[in-house]
Amino acid sequence: LQVEESAVSLWNWTVTKHTGAVISDEQRAKLRFVACRLICLCEGSDPPEGTIRRQILMSMKTGKGWIDIGKAGLADGFLESAMSSIEKLYEKLRKGSEDEADIQVHRADVERSLFKVLSYQAESVFAQGDFQKAMMCVQRCKDMLVKLPKETCYLSILCYNFGVETYEWKKYEQSSFWLSQSYDIGKMDMKYSIGKEMQAKVLRLLATTYFEWDCNLYLDKALKAISLANQENLHPAGLFLKVKILLKSGASDEDINSALAEFTQLEMSLDFCLNTAKLLLEHGRESVGFDFLKSVPERFESSPDLGKITLLHIEFLLQNKRELLAKQKIEEVIIGHYTGKQLLPEALNQLHIILWDRAAKHYEEKNYSEALHWYNYSVSFYTPGQIDQNLAKLQRNMASCYLHLKQVDKAKEAVKQAERCDPNSIFTKFSVYKIAVMENDTDKAMEAVIEMGKLAEKLSEHEDKLRVDKNTGSNLLSLAAQIALENDQQIVAIKALEYLSEHLQDCQQLFTALKCLVRLMLSKVMSENAEKRDEDINSILTYLNLAHKKLGESFTEEKFTGDMRILEAHWFRKVAWNLAVQFKDSPEKMRDFFVLSFKLSQFCPSDKAVLVAQKTCLLMAAAVDLEMGRQQVTPSEQTELFSEALQHLQTCKEIWKVLKLTGDFAKDPTDTLLLLYEFEARSKLNDPTLHNLMESVWEQPQIEIKTLEIIASLAMESPARYPVLCKKALKSALNLHRKHAVIDAVKFSKCLHSLINISLPTGLADLDTCVLQEVWDYFEDALSVVSSTDAYPEVEILWLMTRAWNTGIFQYTVGKYKEAEQWCGLGMRFLNHLGSLKKSYE
Repeated sequence: LQVEESAVSLWNWTVTKHTGAVISDEQRAKLRFVACRLICLCEGSDPPEGTIRRQILMSMKTGKGWIDIGKAGLADGFLESAMSSIEKLYEKLRKGSEDEADIQVHRADVERSLFKVLSYQAESVFAQGDFQKAMMCVQRCKDMLVKLPKETCYLSILCYNFGVETYEWKKYEQSSFWLSQSYDIGKMDMKYSIGKEMQAKVLRLLATTYFEWDCNLYLDKALKAISLANQENLHPAGLFLKVKILLKSGASDEDINSALAEFTQLEMSLDFCLNTAKLLLEHGRESVGFDFLKSVPERFESSPDLGKITLLHIEFLLQNKRELLAKQKIEEVIIGHYTGKQLLPEALNQLHIILWDRAAKHYEEKNYSEALHWYNYSVSFYTPGQIDQNLAKLQRNMASCYLHLKQVDKAKEAVKQAERCDPNSIFTKFSVYKIAVMENDTDKAMEAVIEMGKLAEKLSEHEDKLRVDKNTGSNLLSLAAQIALENDQQIVAIKALEYLSEHLQDCQQLFTALKCLVRLMLSKVMSENAEKRDEDINSILTYLNLAHKKLGESFTEEKFTGDMRILEAHWFRKVAWNLAVQFKDSPEKMRDFFVLSFKLSQFCPSDKAVLVAQKTCLLMAAAVDLEMGRQQVTPSEQTELFSEALQHLQTCKEIWKVLKLTGDFAKDPTDTLLLLYEFEARSKLNDPTLHNLMESVWEQPQIEIKTLEIIASLAMESPARYPVLCKKALKSALNLHRKHAVIDAVKFSKCLHSLINISLPTGLADLDTCVLQEVWDYFEDALSVVSSTDAYPEVEILWLMTRAWNTGIFQYTVGKYKEAEQWCGLGMRFLNHLGSLKKSYE
């Protein structure tokens, strides 16, 4: 009992809260579900009549609640339970009544509940897509209407709703069934019918269903349905649909005129009449359509929208290629415009659109005179001196026509009017540009292109506010470049392409523009003097740098594939390489192009050819930086150049490591070049790591004498000064000379000369004994070689003799007589080896 009371309380609470919109429909359904389940659990073996009635009500309401929130599957159990309770109630009422009249009353009472449950079951199975079960439930309900006539309207509406839903799902066969049922049920009891307007609505949808299902197969049924609808309740939608069906059926003009005659019986809007006329004309019924259109103004004489009729008339005359009649109609409108019969602004705008479309059609067909004729019609509606952006556009279009007709003066006048109306339009500037190019006025064309470039920038910044295509500026600049090239105005084309490259978003188009720019500028450079050429080479560098930047950004663009990126990178890197080679007379430019070629090649696959190119680019760039650093520049500039060279060399070393893994490079001088370039850069930067670098060099078994001699020279080349490294390099070189089976006396003499010079500076008298001993050994080495060959250069022998003698003299001046005697004696030993010069010195 307590559970039953709680269930009833919950049910009542749910009702009150839903009334106040405190809970949602789904929450209400769930609470009803709980309350109903609790009531069912409390059911005894022989519940009283009141309990059964309450169960019926709660089961029905719960089932309906689930249906209403789209969960029809959950409703079936409750509706079955309601049906079972109804049967129990009927049996209980029969047992408690002996009078036949009472039994009939009870039966009528039960049948009302049964009708409700059956209608809810119909809704549930329909929602679950079971057409057959829904049909059976509705049929049972329909059979009960004889006893329950008041339910006629409800059941008819239910079937109509089923018909609407199945029509929307394009289940035309089912829809036609439900709509037919709705109509038939609505006729069963006129007293409780849904009314003629609703019946007509049902029939119109039924006719539409047949029409869309298969017009050819169900044409008669569609016509019958719409005819019945119009008999029930004449409505504009019904008349329109009837005309539509007749047109589809290929009915005669007479039949269609009969249908149109019914229009006079109704009040309908101008737009409805115009739509009907459109329908007729679109189906090729020109005679009927134009006659109907002519009759419309009589019905709407006082309407301010009469212009719509004229517009429609003009449109269909043009569509049916009756251009002459259309022109007459337009000229009548123009006369009316200046005699107090103006079109409403909306209609006038529509007329302008028609005129411009016709003009554009003739323009596309290259019939420029006829296009002008239609544009002039549009001009006729503007007053002199009027400022309007559309008028500016109109004048620009006319200017284009005049240009094609070679009527430049008229084109200039039209553009002048466009400038007056819309001076800050990029389209107006483009028109000015076209005329300037045609007249070969380079200065004016350049001025116009510059203005277009500035305006393109504004368009890209404010495209949302200006409501223009984001590509408008780019498209016009691209067209400007094309026009300039077609007219052999390269300078103008270059300027247009430069602006274009700044604004293009599409990577493929951007690279095409940059390629065109590079080609144009190259052809220009070849024919220029040195001063102007330098400026244009800088421009090419700018283009290539932009290409490099955009290649880096292109990874985010889906349309620009990896293969496309590689192709573009190859093209630009090869151009940069060729330019570097071509401009070898300008070291700085050559260096910049080599560096750019390397950067661009980083977007290419690292195959052997690309790695070789990268290595060469970096070596050349480093070589140029070193060469420029050797020139007389400021210390800060030197430091910057040597530092840049070092950066290039570090990158090059990494690439060289990878490259050596791809093949045999035994004869390749890259290792030597890297060593010499790095030594020079570090020595002139006074790099503390220089000695570490050289430690690995001394250990190399295959190092060449020439390399050591160059290192020795570089070690003492300003601003570097590393005498210790210089001597070590020369000593190593001498050792290698001695290892040869036959010593090259000439090369040996030069190396020894350098070593003695660095070890025994000229003019220093007070020398350390160890140093003198070391140098003495070098002289002894020289004597050894001189004694063993006649190839030792006589000049070098003379130099050795002189240095030894002078060293002795210097020792004498400082009182070191024994040493002086030794060194002078050493010099005399060389005298014996002199040839033709011996007598002169004896």
